[in-house]
Amino acid sequence: MTPLIAPSLLAADFARLSEEIDLINDSDADWLHLDVMDGRFVPNITFGMLLIEAVDRLCTKPLDVHLMIVEPEKYIEAFREAGADVITVHYEACPHLHRTLQQIRATGAKAGVAINPHTPVQVLDDILEDMDLACLMSVNPGFGGQKFIYRTLEKTRVLREMITSRNLPVHIEIDGGVGLQNAQAILAAGADVLVAGSSVFKADDPRDAISRLKACGRESILV
Repeated sequence: MTPLIAPSLLAADFARLSEEIDLINDSDADWLHLDVMDGRFVPNITFGMLLIEAVDRLCTKPLDVHLMIVEPEKYIEAFREAGADVITVHYEACPHLHRTLQQIRATGAKAGVAINPHTPVQVLDDILEDMDLACLMSVNPGFGGQKFIYRTLEKTRVLREMITSRNLPVHIEIDGGVGLQNAQAILAAGADVLVAGSSVFKADDPRDAISRLKACGRESILV
């Protein structure tokens, strides 16, 4: 299995944003991951629709937009219009999650649900048919550069079995602390999308780091 690699723009050098996006365009990356934070759902503020619009004009890869915000349903259409191809909301932020996922799909975007490290994967059981992607946070959301929470591997195995048993085409994305040191184990557990921030943008050779992450998918088959 060759995984999808989604470098996280949060770790990029924003003073060289155009160059950083050119790097992604010229790499084996599949998506570009964008973390939208509001300072309420998570203790940090990043960027919104205007930056995503600018990125969309420069980036040739699909935009994987992760909304770490309260009341995301108010902004779904605006983020889609800004260029989002995948829109992921948090289970913990959506009291009417079925409706929000239907709202995302109605825009033409793929619908994702993220869960925090303390949230069990079983909460996704009733909505698996309504989503295209499940994002397991492997760090506490809000800041880049954190250490991977290894309990995520068992959660990934459980979720993969839930998805496989119902023959659903749902991606499992792992977000936080992902790098060459753990990518093979993550993929062997059943994930197929890797969000990588610091391990890509802070690498001596980011393009090579992306290629090596993709290669981990072939290696994980042997585990």
